Amino acid sequence: MGRRGLKFAVLGALVLATLSALDARGFRRAARLRAQVEALRRANRQLGEDNAALTREINAQHVDARATERAVREELGYVRPGELVFQVE
Repeated sequence: MGRRGLKFAVLGALVLATLSALDARGFRRAARLRAQVEALRRANRQLGEDNAALTREINAQHVDARATERAVREELGYVRPGELVFQVE
């Protein structure tokens, strides 16, 4: 392949690369999909951390009666007889 053939090969490669970059199914789509994959990985990590925290809370409630009482008071609003409740807005 001479110089002329090399020039045509390089020109052809540039044309194909440009067309691929402009094509919605080309490089732009791949970049968009990579961004979506990374966003899903971040969301998955966060859900894993949330799951681990909830598991620790459940385990603490099985072992520690104070943890159970704290959860009931905070989440269900329970109070002991004789306690006064003050709501501050």
